[in-house]
Amino acid sequence: MIAEGTLPVSAVPGFHLLAKPVGAACNLSCKYCFFLSKENLYAERESPLMDEATLDSYIRQLLESSAGPEVQVAWQGGEPMLRGLDFFRRSVELASRYRKPHQRILHTIQTNGTLIDDTWAAFFKQHNYLVGLSIDGPRALHDAYRIDKQGEGSFDDVLRGWNCLQKHSADVNVLCTIHAANADHPLEVYRFFRDELKAQYIQLIPIVERATEHTITLANQGWGGLKGKDRPLYKQEGNLVTERTVPSEKFGQFLSAIFDEWVQRDVGKVYVTTFDVALGSWLGQHNACIIAPTCGGALVLEHNGDVYSCDHFVEPKHRLGNLKETPIKTLITSEKQRRFGQSKYDTLPKYCKECPVLFACYGECPRNRFIETPDGEAGLNYLCAGYKAFFTHIGGPMKTMAGLLRKGRFADEIMTLPTDIQENT
Repeated sequence: MIAEGTLPVSAVPGFHLLAKPVGAACNLSCKYCFFLSKENLYAERESPLMDEATLDSYIRQLLESSAGPEVQVAWQGGEPMLRGLDFFRRSVELASRYRKPHQRILHTIQTNGTLIDDTWAAFFKQHNYLVGLSIDGPRALHDAYRIDKQGEGSFDDVLRGWNCLQKHSADVNVLCTIHAANADHPLEVYRFFRDELKAQYIQLIPIVERATEHTITLANQGWGGLKGKDRPLYKQEGNLVTERTVPSEKFGQFLSAIFDEWVQRDVGKVYVTTFDVALGSWLGQHNACIIAPTCGGALVLEHNGDVYSCDHFVEPKHRLGNLKETPIKTLITSEKQRRFGQSKYDTLPKYCKECPVLFACYGECPRNRFIETPDGEAGLNYLCAGYKAFFTHIGGPMKTMAGLLRKGRFADEIMTLPTDIQENT
């Protein structure tokens, strides 16, 4: 019999652990960043900085618990770069020390980019970091919500960071949030990334900020502008949304407009995560937790060693434990986490289970399931109308590209085919 905490690696399902070395601390005050409120989970006098012992335990347990050949050491915030370059140098050293012979380490970091200089960029390049840089489009669209502590736009600082990464040939992709300020400008946003930044990898993330009748007034002020007790802990509660939240139909239109341009000229040249993941669905694969039937494999590690079920559910009832007290692999395989992941499918409304594009969506992320179906059943995704329109819109081209790939050909061949014969390819 194997004692608790000593599960063999083969018994641990594949997982991704996103670590926050400075908790919710950030040098920006983005209006839609409800994660800033997660500081309320910890005592005011507690340092948000991950200490050496927690770092060591995290890296060691991560590598011990990972069965696959590639292991991601992933950092996010807040703003993770606030922890300082020496911390990340140490993390690379520890990963090298604890790495098993068959393991390949992929270091990743999601950053607002404002602190990147030549020294940081050279470090990222040297250690083959994949850098995700947050930028919401051209200056006016980006600066609408992504502001600093003085209320000024952050665009110039972010662009400087981007240029440093390009100068050092670091591996970088764009993370763009879609919200009320940029939702009406899909092609302006896409062409800015493609033509001006020369970005080849783009993630498009919808902003959905939930609120209750008690929190909506404060939430509409912007999470970055609230402080201390005035900033309530954000929880996945309520069926209201803030003024910054992207309307569902507009989100679908945003994706569709970009897709139409992408499928005509950019397949195989520009990689948009949403489109790549959707193509996987047409091939019978589920390459992201939000569109898989179940979830539970993407967990988050807070600065003090606390592990939560998901980055979107960092709140008391979803705390699994602390890795300094309970091994990561025990937390990952716990019954509580299994139930969390399985409930994604079990709580799907009948309306979803009968939907013709269920295979491409599976109700998306449970964090957004807070409206009612047309017949009054609870649990419909707030973004359902947008996603349904988008997946219906791209059905023909997706079927064509999936068919090409099944024949051993390339998806970019779709750009040479007449539209009227695509689905018969």
